[in-house]
Amino acid sequence: MKRNGTIQYLLLWTLIGIVAGLAVLLLQGKLVFTSLDADRTGTDSDLQQPKSFSNAVRRAAPAVVTLNVQSLVEVPIEKDARHQLEQLFGEQLPNLTETKMHRSSGSGVILDTRGYIVTNHHVIAKAKKIGVNLNDGRSAEARLVGTDPDTDLAVLKIELDNLPEITMASMKKLNIGDVVLAIGYPFRIGQTVTQGIISATGRNQVSQNTYENFIQTDAAINPGNSGGALVNAAGEIVGINSLIYTETGNFAGIGFAIPIDLVHDVMTQITENGYVIRGWLGVEGQNVPFQILESINLPIQGVLITGIDKDGPGDRAGLKVGDIITHINRREIKDTADVLELIAAGRPGDIFRVEGLRERQSFSVDAVLGQRPMRSQ
Repeated sequence: MKRNGTIQYLLLWTLIGIVAGLAVLLLQGKLVFTSLDADRTGTDSDLQQPKSFSNAVRRAAPAVVTLNVQSLVEVPIEKDARHQLEQLFGEQLPNLTETKMHRSSGSGVILDTRGYIVTNHHVIAKAKKIGVNLNDGRSAEARLVGTDPDTDLAVLKIELDNLPEITMASMKKLNIGDVVLAIGYPFRIGQTVTQGIISATGRNQVSQNTYENFIQTDAAINPGNSGGALVNAAGEIVGINSLIYTETGNFAGIGFAIPIDLVHDVMTQITENGYVIRGWLGVEGQNVPFQILESINLPIQGVLITGIDKDGPGDRAGLKVGDIITHINRREIKDTADVLELIAAGRPGDIFRVEGLRERQSFSVDAVLGQRPMRSQ
C-alpha cells in the first residue's frame, strides 16, 4: 500500500510537471506567433496602398477649375462661298480666310487664394475671353496676368472670395513609383480623376518648350486635362499636366506634367513682374556624344557652340563657334539642358565663369549675363 501510494505520488507530480511544461511551451509559442504577426502586419502596412484615394481627391479637387476659352482664329472660307465669290468677280481667287470665334476648354489650378490660377500657355494662347467655372458651381471671368511660353505656363486671376486652397508637395520626396492622380476636365464631360504612378522624372526633349524638366506619368491625360493638377496620394499637388506622347492622338500611357516647384517659381515672377526674368548667354549649341569625343582622344562631356548672337553676352566674353563648353561656374556640363538650366537660373548682370576646350586647349572666360529675350507668343 505504501509502495502504491509512493507511485501515485510520483505520477501526480510527473503529470503536474508535464502540464506545466506544456503551458510554458504554449505561452512561448503564443508570444512567438504574436511577435511574428506584429512584424508581418507592420511590413504589409508599409506596402499596402489605401483602398480609396477619396481623401486626396477631396483635398485637391476643389482647387481644380475648368476654363472656357474664346479666341479668334483664321479659317479657310467654305468651298461654296469661295465658288460664289469667284463667279461674282469672274476670276479665280487666291486662298481666302475669314475670322471666326473659336471655343475651346481646358483646366487650371488655383494656387493662391488671392485668385491666381495656373494653366498651360497653349490652353489660353490668343484668347479674347476666358471663363472660369469652379468645382463648387461658381463662375467668373479671368484676367490674363502673364504667360511664359518657354515653359508653357500662364497665370490668370479671378475676383472671388473664399477660394479653395491646395497644398504644394515637396519635390524632394517625389519618387518613381509613387501613386499620383490626374485631376482635370477632359472632353468637357466634367471633372475627372485618373490614377497612375510616377513613371520617370527629369524628362526633356519631349516638347517644343525651351525649358523641360517633366514628370512622366501613366495616369490618363486626355484633351481638356491640360493645365489640370497632378497630385500625390495625400492630395498635394506635384505638377501641372501639360501634354502626352502619342502617335494616334489618343492617350497611350505616357503623359507629362510640369513640376510644381518650377510652376511656383514662374507664377511668382509673373505675379511680381508680369513676366519671367532669366539669364541669357546668347549662344546656341548641341550635345557632343561622349563616344565621339573619346574617339578623338577627348574623354570629356560638353556642349559644342554652333552659333553666337552678335554683341550678346557670349560674344562680348570672347566665346567662339567651335568651342566646347565643359563647365559653368565649376559645374560639369553634360548636355544643352544643363546649360539652359544654369544660365536661366542666373539674373541679368551676374558674372558666370565658362570653361571648356578650344582647338584642344583649355580656356576660361567670364561672361556678364544679359536678360533673355521674351519668346514670341
